[in-house]
Amino acid sequence: MELQWPLIIFTTLLAWSCGVFAAQGVLALKGEGKEVQLPALIASVVLLAVSGVAVFFHLQHWERIFNGFGHITSGITQELVAIVVFVVVAVVYFAMLRKSADGGTVPQWLAVVAVAISVVLAVVSAHSYMMAARPAWDTVVWPLAMLLAGGAAGALTVMAMLAAKGGESKVGGLLSTALAACSAVATVALVAVWQASAGSFADVGYHFDPTTPTSPLLDVAAETNVLSGELAPLVWLGVIAVGALAPVACAVLARRKGGKSWLALGAAGAACAVVGAVCLRVAFYELGLSVFMFY
Repeated sequence: MELQWPLIIFTTLLAWSCGVFAAQGVLALKGEGKEVQLPALIASVVLLAVSGVAVFFHLQHWERIFNGFGHITSGITQELVAIVVFVVVAVVYFAMLRKSADGGTVPQWLAVVAVAISVVLAVVSAHSYMMAARPAWDTVVWPLAMLLAGGAAGALTVMAMLAAKGGESKVGGLLSTALAACSAVATVALVAVWQASAGSFADVGYHFDPTTPTSPLLDVAAETNVLSGELAPLVWLGVIAVGALAPVACAVLARRKGGKSWLALGAAGAACAVVGAVCLRVAFYELGLSVFMFY
């Protein structure tokens, strides 16, 4: 399937935005990280805004975008609703920060809402891609992997920002490490699901696109075997090594060293998580072969 770079950027930045907002919400619940509450909120909103701009490059007629919001069961409609709620919560969060005496405290109920809407938005965005016609996409592991990867990137980003301000947070360090580890497990699980999905395609001798009957037949084995086929280098190096294992290593090392080490290691871990997320989405689109013509 052709790579959709605007959507790759959109989903990557959206998940990262959710991760940042959720991480600062967790710190707010524990009364930590007051120094970065406002900067983190700004970073989260900027990431969301840039992701929104990226979407327009996916549309041939961007002025017709609202034509797609015709039904509540539509994935794009659910995304829009979740994004609007996210923005409203972010505005209230900002108002509460400005209202607080120290400029870094919000009510606990609002911190919980921030975490909740971040999780909901990331899951809704990923769920809109799940469809039975594309076996590699039709798995609940995909939303889980997107949620946890964004969470790991966001938590590591917040910890790097906190270190830059001279602050520390044991909860943030534990959160970053846990999310990075869980993200690695979910990523490996998704790769395993992708590998298994190769069985959903049969060598029936037909070309997948009936509009180009003279084109060469599609090499199903090479296209769907993620561990030893054409996608193997991208998956092993970009998705697993950089995207899954490197953030865990950075988080573990930063927790051991503590203090300012989070600035470099947190930033490096977040960067690796984001690069891995992009590689994951590239593989996601490359594996987006359809079986609709078999039914």
